[in-house]
Amino acid sequence: MVDLGKFTHLTFDCYGTLIDWETGILTAVGPTLNHHGIAAKEDELLRLYAKYEAEHEAAPYVPYRDVLRSVMTDLAAELGFTPTDSDLSALADSVGQWPPFSDTVEALERLKRRFKLVILSNIDDAMFAETSKRLGIEFDDVITAQQVRSYKPAPAHFHCALERLGVQQEQILHVAQSLFHDHVPAKALGLTTVWVNRGSRRPGTGVALPAEASPDLELPDLRSLAVAAGL
Repeated sequence: MVDLGKFTHLTFDCYGTLIDWETGILTAVGPTLNHHGIAAKEDELLRLYAKYEAEHEAAPYVPYRDVLRSVMTDLAAELGFTPTDSDLSALADSVGQWPPFSDTVEALERLKRRFKLVILSNIDDAMFAETSKRLGIEFDDVITAQQVRSYKPAPAHFHCALERLGVQQEQILHVAQSLFHDHVPAKALGLTTVWVNRGSRRPGTGVALPAEASPDLELPDLRSLAVAAGL
């Protein structure tokens, strides 16, 4: 068991951990596919999204809006249709509408009673600002890909957190769904991590490439973390 009492800061991945991005992605892409007469299984679409997103995020930094346009370009080529400019913007334009998981907002409110809450996300500042309206929480810090000019699983988000938060590494608990994006780099830096292993259309990986990591604690949702902390 992890002694949650020793931590002062909780750092969170956002999309997949706090935000139901599987539903958001599929809701955004669905009308485009229907318009072009394309039928595809949900888990296959998410697999392709994870593949292409990882490829573009591993390249030299571009804003996340551009990453999402490139992912739509790749999906169109893979599935055999010619996208319009509106099609290419569908994912990026939808991010602010992606819903929180049903337990997210209440759990964050409870956790905020004891901990400083920090976001470490592969997102642009303006896009996260739209998401934050749905979360309804004032985070103590927000570290984005736009700020560090790279995407997880590169370690820059975590280095930035260690520098900016002004506390010892042992006081930071990283909370995330993605083994690939979050637990692999966080554990490599010696951070303690909680795997929020939510139900997924792609069990075990979610919207990410397969990866091997050893989180310190596994929970099914964020509410369980609040309960484990006695909140």
